[in-house]
Amino acid sequence: MQQANEFGIDDAKRVLGDVFAPWVQDLNLSIEQFDIAPPAGGDADWQPGAILRMPFSERLCRQGGIVCGQALMAFADTAMVLANLAANKGYRPMTTVDQTTHFMRAATASDVLADARVVRLGRTMSFGRVTLLSATDNKPVAMVSSAFAMLPG
Repeated sequence: MQQANEFGIDDAKRVLGDVFAPWVQDLNLSIEQFDIAPPAGGDADWQPGAILRMPFSERLCRQGGIVCGQALMAFADTAMVLANLAANKGYRPMTTVDQTTHFMRAATASDVLADARVVRLGRTMSFGRVTLLSATDNKPVAMVSSAFAMLPG
């Protein structure tokens, strides 16, 4: 249960609406899950993170009705920022240092889910992974690894 002063999903939704560029907001992303603390009983493999949804839109498709890689990479980057909010238990300025995307199959006519997890959080750097999944069949679309610099302020 979230404590009164604990950063939670409503705070993350505010950041999603207030901090990102208008074109990122045009992706109409929603936060499905925001994991700031391990589940009751613990889980040795648990990592802080978030699950986001990018609704399907023809505007995001290239020829052939395939969601373009640029939209998927922007989605993964944004999801990783939200995962960092969970790991930091609040907003902290940050910037992407590196992102590597491995596309596994095309996303067509389906919402896409991003399961973003912080693998390691340090004082100045964060390392994470994002799995992009088709919301229709829950099969992987892409795997993303990323590094973020945590900025002062």
